[in-house]
Amino acid sequence: MAKMSSDTIWELAAAEVRSQESGAGEEDGGETVCERSVFLMGSKTGGKTSILLRCLERDEPPKPTLALEYTFGRRAKGHNTPKDIAHLWELGGGTSLSDLVQIPITPNSIRSLSVVLVLDLSKPNALWGTMEKLLTAAQAHVEKIFSEAQKSKPGGKRQKAAHPAARVLPKDYPDRELISPFPVPLLIIGSKYDLFQDFDSEKKKVIRKTLRFLAHYYAASLIFTSIKSESLMSKTKSFFSHLAFGLDRGKTVSCDSGKPLIIPAGSDSFSQIGAPPLTDIDITSLHAKNPKDLWKKVYERVFPSESHIEQRELKDPAKYPQYSEPQIDAMRAQKDQELEQYKRNAAKSWKELQLET
Repeated sequence: MAKMSSDTIWELAAAEVRSQESGAGEEDGGETVCERSVFLMGSKTGGKTSILLRCLERDEPPKPTLALEYTFGRRAKGHNTPKDIAHLWELGGGTSLSDLVQIPITPNSIRSLSVVLVLDLSKPNALWGTMEKLLTAAQAHVEKIFSEAQKSKPGGKRQKAAHPAARVLPKDYPDRELISPFPVPLLIIGSKYDLFQDFDSEKKKVIRKTLRFLAHYYAASLIFTSIKSESLMSKTKSFFSHLAFGLDRGKTVSCDSGKPLIIPAGSDSFSQIGAPPLTDIDITSLHAKNPKDLWKKVYERVFPSESHIEQRELKDPAKYPQYSEPQIDAMRAQKDQELEQYKRNAAKSWKELQLET
């Protein structure tokens, strides 16, 4: 994506919403409008759009996400009061477009940003790779923004931003000294639970325990869901609304085997999760550098990584069937042929060119 000298279209859209809502607030007595940002990313075709639409109660068919898409949600605090705004970003393409995290993660959004990572439970071989690449990209950019803000402080109060450690966990947070909290609130959603239920019990155990470990390691909330289950979607909406509008996420906790996981951040512990499921694996042969690396090696023994499939370059969106325009496509094909002919002629001319000595 080419770098623009002015604000991006998404920033302009967000500014327009803020302008309209702040105006409404003044008319209603000047009450403050609370704005939050939620960034959704995750498995390609993992159901991110469907989950988002259900959480926003929008009755419309989901469409494939092209690159990065922006929308917003509003919720009134009470009668005749201005509505809070949630700026919602969705990253498409799985891990192939991870560089675009820099668009929704900005110095302005970082103060109220949350991340939602949607992992497709029906494709366990791509699960760890998807999680690792996307969280690494997002975390690196968050910390870059914090670092730049800290450097600017001595020169004046140009930008007030918290240090990466600003997300301070309670002193009684389980395993507080052993985990590595994600720098902003994180929700991990295991999607397509209906398909996951048909897996072999031992494989389900590995996936469940691994995701519990990762969620606790990052101080994240974790929930398994399916758009085919009204009950699970209702609980998922509660978690989403907590991030988007600050509402109560509920007190339901489910770690039971055979049931979908519902674990708010801070409700689990390494002692409850237990050791990695080392079935027929000699732990000393894995040569793990740290606990997270150990869990990764055990997980990928059971589900060999297919991340290389996910990391392929995204094909030209202009060739996607859902965006077909016969007349335009025909003209494009003609221009492509003319371009190729020009390249061949140019190459031939250079070969025939004789330089004077």
